[in-house]
Amino acid sequence: MTKTSPPPKIAKNLKKIRQKQGISKDRLSKLADLSLNTVVNVESGVNPNPTIETLTKIARALEVGVDDLIK
Repeated sequence: MTKTSPPPKIAKNLKKIRQKQGISKDRLSKLADLSLNTVVNVESGVNPNPTIETLTKIARALEVGVDDLIK
């Protein structure tokens, strides 16, 4: 039996910012030049520790700072 933990801050912040801007995960993946799978894994918390390169691409695509994703 596995215990589910709350989504990491990055996942929660990414989802909030993305939805506020009305951008789909698929659109974000294209804007950030990342695979859809990468975006889904970061936002769902499957990958709670994405690389700085991935975070930078996502932040640029959303026109926010990396700190907005990790705070």
